[in-house]
Amino acid sequence: MLRQASTDAPLFGDDDVTGSSKKSNIRHPLATFFHLFFRTSAILVYLLCDVFSNGFIGCMVTIILLLSCDFWTVKNVSGRLLVGLRWWNQVDEDGKSHWVFESRKSQSTTSSAESRIFWLGLIVCPLFWMIFVFSTIFSLSIKWLAVVIMGVVLQWANLYGYVKCKVGGKSNLRNMATNYFTTQIFKQAVKQTEAQSC
Repeated sequence: MLRQASTDAPLFGDDDVTGSSKKSNIRHPLATFFHLFFRTSAILVYLLCDVFSNGFIGCMVTIILLLSCDFWTVKNVSGRLLVGLRWWNQVDEDGKSHWVFESRKSQSTTSSAESRIFWLGLIVCPLFWMIFVFSTIFSLSIKWLAVVIMGVVLQWANLYGYVKCKVGGKSNLRNMATNYFTTQIFKQAVKQTEAQSC
């Protein structure tokens, strides 16, 4: 796995905002709209398809198309524009597959409002699909299980990819967890020492 911080990559090079004027907190309204549109539409179609249609096949195809459009849009457009992150898989000359997680060095061109919208949509929607998995299992709606599993897989893949871009490779994730637990243990030891000395 590779982690890169790049400003010379083709997708990151020329799209930076050159002017310093900030007329709006949302610099990429179209990307922001479609970041949320496909994922919320897929959830709404899943929830309301029994109300508007009796055809399972039509609903299933619509949901899978919306999920696929969402996966492509988030992976290739909104992640790059809204938070300056991107990830992909490349195959080298030897046929080995490498995952590349990349972040823009300068985060000054990203809007905090867009970043919040991006991460909120990226985290909340997969949770809905997890709830749908459990509800289809408990209600014995086995025909919907494949659809909701597709939703979980596509949504969690993007979430995983962007978390890896944000915090780094596997070793960085382990280091973060180790540092967190070490800090917590140290704080606990300090509290116990202070309690014993009082």
